Amino acid sequence: MKKFQGEVISVKMAKTAVIGVTRGKAHPFYKKKIKTRKKYHAHDEIGVKVGDMVRFVETRPISKTKRWEIVEVIKK
Repeated sequence: MKKFQGEVISVKMAKTAVIGVTRGKAHPFYKKKIKTRKKYHAHDEIGVKVGDMVRFVETRPISKTKRWEIVEVIKK
């Protein structure tokens, strides 16, 4: 089971939160570190707010874009 940690970006949809996961990776040629961010749509039964740090896990497909579920709020 995949587990990720990220920051809540948006909560405009019903029972859905958009979470941004920031990673650092090196450029293939120049080797300079670059920040990349990927967005995940996660099912939200807890009621998180924008700016919260959350932990979320992989789950069965809930809708067309939701395949993740928020487990806990790490930091408000």
